[in-house]
Amino acid sequence: MKRLLTLCVLFGLSASALAQSTALPELALVGEYPVEGLRGANLSGLAHCQGELLAVSDRDDRHLYRLDTAEPVWQARAEPLAVPKITENALPWGLRMRNQAYGVLRGGDLDFEGITCDQAGNRYLVSEGYAAVLKVSPSGAAEWLRLPRALFGQARASGMLVRFNALFEGVAIDPAGKRLWLAAERERRGLMVVHEQGGRWQCHGGCVLLAENALLASPANEDTALPLDFSDLALFEGKLFTLERLARRICRRSAQTGQEERCWSFAATALAPERRYGTAHGVAEALVIDADGAWVGVDSNGLSRADGESRPVVWRLAAPRGGWGSRR
Repeated sequence: MKRLLTLCVLFGLSASALAQSTALPELALVGEYPVEGLRGANLSGLAHCQGELLAVSDRDDRHLYRLDTAEPVWQARAEPLAVPKITENALPWGLRMRNQAYGVLRGGDLDFEGITCDQAGNRYLVSEGYAAVLKVSPSGAAEWLRLPRALFGQARASGMLVRFNALFEGVAIDPAGKRLWLAAERERRGLMVVHEQGGRWQCHGGCVLLAENALLASPANEDTALPLDFSDLALFEGKLFTLERLARRICRRSAQTGQEERCWSFAATALAPERRYGTAHGVAEALVIDADGAWVGVDSNGLSRADGESRPVVWRLAAPRGGWGSRR
């Protein structure tokens, strides 16, 4: 504990900001499916769109993927993306240059970290490399959304979107395509929302719903304190769901305020001896919520877990007893 308090000081946090790991209801694992065919073997986002599971890879700027789930090993089928040039970038010059250099070195300049879709079949891909959102129509036409400058000003004033490789990490859209939520990954993590009105995306009152900075004793190594994070977003029945990689949990939140309402753990699945990756950070990167459960995508990032599996995998977790709206 003394070491953790020292880390709080280094992070500029009070001791009360050291989040405590509490016992949560555990989501049961129903199935596990390795995925082949993703460029770079990285699975960074999932969405259920018009009866299909779609995926993106943060190492591939030119494709999104349809997942063929007919066999125990899923196949990712590439669909070309005609990505237009980005003409605006709200990030500071230094952060922009670091992102671009990193993209050249590892592949994936745009660094797609999430995907979602509306009821019309439009897909929305969030780029961490440019802090931008790409809209792709059912016909394949793509355009960058003109996000309001106020979004970035408010986010940065709240301490978000200031660290390299800690920018937008999740995206969700309402069925009508009129409200778009974004998640900032860490240090500080947070939730933002923008509204489409008259063909323009705007902040209604304020874009920032939540901004927080806290440490958590890692479930994989209790002697290590790390910053809490968000690694994806999903919208289901009017509620936001956050995938929280370090804490190995899924939380239901208010779509209006971002405030936490209920959380469920998947630590028993993620920390099973055969599934350990030898990293304290966690590897769950992608989330889809439906009435029967959750799809959680695991981005191994080139690591092999204890049983030798190095492919990305998708876990199927059963919905909690009483459903996602349950108070228990």
